[in-house]
Formats: sequence, C-alpha cells, structure tokens
Amino acid sequence: MSTVVFLGGGRITSAMLAGLRLGKTKHNLVVYDRNPGKLHDLKQRYAVAIEPDLNRAVKQAEMLIVAVRPSSVRDLLCSIGKIKGARLAISLAAGVPLRALNKFAGPPVKWARAMPSPVCRSGRGLTAVTFPRTLPPADRKRVHDLFAIFGQVVEIPESKFDAFTVTFSCSHGYHALATLAQAAQGAGLDRKTALQASAHALADGIVAWREGKHSLESLLEEAVTPGGIAAATTAAMDAAGYGRAVRQGVAAGLRRARANAPR
Repeated sequence: MSTVVFLGGGRITSAMLAGLRLGKTKHNLVVYDRNPGKLHDLKQRYAVAIEPDLNRAVKQAEMLIVAVRPSSVRDLLCSIGKIKGARLAISLAAGVPLRALNKFAGPPVKWARAMPSPVCRSGRGLTAVTFPRTLPPADRKRVHDLFAIFGQVVEIPESKFDAFTVTFSCSHGYHALATLAQAAQGAGLDRKTALQASAHALADGIVAWREGKHSLESLLEEAVTPGGIAAATTAAMDAAGYGRAVRQGVAAGLRRARANAPR
C-alpha cells in the first residue's frame, strides 16, 4: 500500500488516524508537525511514523494530506522545496479553493479537496470530496477509497463545498444535544437523564429515519400529534425563531468559510 503523509497533527488528523486504524488500513501513515509533543502523542496513540522535517516528510509521500488551518496553507506550501515527481495531494482546509492550492504549490502536484467529519474516528464518518476536471480517474478512486475506510463519501462540485462544510458539521448535533439537555434539566431532570432523553430525541430518531423507509415528513406527522405535547413544543420553538436562528447560523458559517479563501 502507499505512504500517506499528513502535514499537520491537529484534531482532524487525530480523528482520521483513529478511523484508519479502526478500519485496519494497510497504508503506511506518516505525520509531520512542528510541535514535538503532538508528534509524540500521535505516535503513542496510533503507532504512526513521525517526521519533524517538512521536506523529508513530503519526499516520503505518495499521497499528501494537508491538514492545517486555512490561514496556514499558503505559508506551509510555499515553505516546501520544489517537489520532484508527481504527488497526489488532498487539502482539508475549508474555504481554500483548488485554484489557490495550484498557485501555492505548482506542478507536478495533483490536487483534490476533502472535508471529513471528526466522527470518522468512530467509523461513521461522512466526507465530501471534489476534484479538478483534469484529475485522472485512478487518482479520484484513490482519494475515494482512502476516506471510505471510515465512512460514507460523497462527491460534490467545489462551488457547493462551503455549504456542505457548514451543514454537515457534527457541532450541530452536539450543540442541539447540549441545549436540549440544559432545557430538560431546567424542567427538573437530573443531568444524566436529561442527556439520555435528549440523545434519544436527536440521535435515535434520526437513525430511524436514515435506516428506515419512511419519509421525514411522514415521521414528523407521526411524532407531532395535533394538540399533543410534541406539537406544542415544536410550535413554540418555531414561534421563538428556531428556523430563523438556524438560517442565520448557516449564513454566518458561509461568510466565515468564504473569508478563509486567500485573496
């Protein structure tokens, strides 16, 4: 199997390594980071090779995963010496388009973009990928197969990438869980029971929709009986601006993603 080198040893790298190990990947995994502490921790937790020298790390790679903050992508790529031989590189940086990546690194690097969820550490990830038209089918398959080790993979146009990034974040679920559980505690439940009930409301209901054959509309109709408790609850949430709050949050996320794009 090929050697996959991660440039950046942060949270998403840790999540991907956990998912890859869980999926019993046969790829050789190498991580570069400027922080020796991060490298030591990743080596201990995931039995990966570590490389503190950027250019030595890149030379080993048959596939590069650029996993740094969007604001750091330009400096990272510009600090790499001239890359000899074609490399397939995948950027995880939100908001940084393929045209910018090509500009920073130049040929012969072949670029793709991916947006994996931290949930990939459990093997239940969802990853969006996008490719330039010139990327060969064999390279597209390599990218797809890597992310499929720890979950579903969807290919979408780059123009839709920011909207996907804002929408698919597991932060929505965690935020909703924390908010609903807090409200349940205010209604009198202890924290453990409040979290259990809230997690069922959010996670188990959605899994039932996802794995079943019923439409979302029919399930909503079944759960929200006219004149019942659920109907009163959802109506009050809507009246308080629930839908508006979600739309505003998505719009704010889109603005942030677009602000990440290099100018």
